[in-house]
Amino acid sequence: MSFLSRIMVLKSQAHFSAGVYNRLGGASGSVQIEGSRKKKAVQAKSRVGLLIVGFLGVYCVIGGRLVEYAVRDPDVVSSILPPDRLMASRPDILDRNGEVLATDIRTVSLFAEPNKVVDADEAVEKLATVLPDLDMKGTYKKLANGTSHFAWLRRQLTPKQQSQILALGIPGIGFRPEKRRFYPGGATAAHILGYVNIDNRGVAGMEKYIDDQGLADLASVGMTSDQPLEPVRLSIDVRVQNIVRDVVVNAVKNYEAKGAGAVILDIHTGEVLGMASAPDFDPNNPLEGAKEGWLNRMSNGTFEMGSTFKTFSLAMALDTGKVSLNDSFDATQPIRIGGFTIHDFHGQRRWLTLPEVFQYSSNVGTARIIDIVGMDAQKDYLTKLGLLTKMQTELPEVKMPSQPKVWKKINSITISFGHGVSTTPLQTAVAGAALVNGGKLIEPTFLPRNREQADEVAEVVVKKSTSDDVRYLFKLNGIKGSGRNADVPGFNVGGKTGTADKVVNGRYATNLNFNAFLAAFPIDDPKYVVLTFCDEPHNGEKGQNIAAYTAAPMVKNIIARAAPILGVEPKFGDDGSAMLVSY
Repeated sequence: MSFLSRIMVLKSQAHFSAGVYNRLGGASGSVQIEGSRKKKAVQAKSRVGLLIVGFLGVYCVIGGRLVEYAVRDPDVVSSILPPDRLMASRPDILDRNGEVLATDIRTVSLFAEPNKVVDADEAVEKLATVLPDLDMKGTYKKLANGTSHFAWLRRQLTPKQQSQILALGIPGIGFRPEKRRFYPGGATAAHILGYVNIDNRGVAGMEKYIDDQGLADLASVGMTSDQPLEPVRLSIDVRVQNIVRDVVVNAVKNYEAKGAGAVILDIHTGEVLGMASAPDFDPNNPLEGAKEGWLNRMSNGTFEMGSTFKTFSLAMALDTGKVSLNDSFDATQPIRIGGFTIHDFHGQRRWLTLPEVFQYSSNVGTARIIDIVGMDAQKDYLTKLGLLTKMQTELPEVKMPSQPKVWKKINSITISFGHGVSTTPLQTAVAGAALVNGGKLIEPTFLPRNREQADEVAEVVVKKSTSDDVRYLFKLNGIKGSGRNADVPGFNVGGKTGTADKVVNGRYATNLNFNAFLAAFPIDDPKYVVLTFCDEPHNGEKGQNIAAYTAAPMVKNIIARAAPILGVEPKFGDDGSAMLVSY
């Protein structure tokens, strides 16, 4: 009964009461009638008051909802899903100089309210004219479900697609605003940045790291919003990153390799200035690289690093004090042990000084040296250098290195020259940095870090004198040894190559190599370590598929292009020739 009808009924009741009173003769029983009349009047007023309060409450609710709809974002056409979840912001990701690496952009997604769709067949046909790759069968199934109130049809449309679908005028079809992650550099820093899923949640790389710091927990309880968040600044320099990726991608192409990778580390802070692994992917469309590109070979792939490990073997020998740079070792004959024969690739067939063992990359000489060090000390040093444990850094994609379950003497010997232990290229670079920065192991970081902060987390792993000796060996190899193809005039590059036969079906295949080069520059006062690798090359320079003709030229290319950006000044003599450093 309406508000006005109720008032008319009350008035009729009042008239009826008056008529009865007159028919009863007026004064007779007047006291009883008067009392009854007053009681009914009070009840009527109470009922009217309750009705007024009730209707006022209803009208207030309706008015409030109308105001809400009036001020709501016009793009929101349905309240079936909470828009805050779709519009929640992620922080921008910047490089060390403030260049944008990842940001949010506004987009819309297409949805349907099947219970409002008039003709599912017609709706599907019309949508297919704008979205030719539409799953027509699946879409029809969604739209034909007349009891459903909501169904996603296509996430993250382009503005043109939205405009075209609007022009179709299909009943029961609408759009919801969303945030989409955009990476301006495309694949430039793919394995560092990672990517997000369709709901803008971090899946890999620094995107997942950001979520793991609390953003995902806030989102799960609906505490995120569409307000901009404080940007996250990384340690990488996008200019250097572009160079590193360019060299790595070209190495895969030019050397017909299975994969390649490289990293530049600040040896005093542990900051990663640039890192790339190829094949890679475009984080704007990560599914296209799902087969091979998702694997970050720098931190999530483990490999036998070959003769680069001789750097660590000779360093630990020098650090124990059991050998010196002046000692010589018998490399006249191969070593036979446990049914295996250890021989040299560039055999000199004579006694070699320790620097010559490094220069000629002698497996026999290295085996003699590690035998003096001892297996227990070898394991202790490799553990201190972080080569037998899982590396700690912000990237979620970090693989545990592998080693023999039981170490025997044959394992100790082969590990000394890079066979038997598999590590990630990134942690190998980190250990190399410790051997040229004065002896401090600093875990790598993809976030800005200064020297003071680095010193707080650094661990001394070798003596400074050992570090000086390693720098001498690096420079010697850069001038006279296998590192000559990596030297850049004026920048004094030193380092060590590593060519490891790959294991196929449990046996080492001599025609498949994993090549690496561990370098530091400028070697007289090192600031950066560069590590490159080339996996299964088939077209190295001069037809050689060893590290000196694949991984070493990669280092040269990176340093020649990146050193000026990093502020490293070349040194030349008075005659214009590059200055060499003596020790």
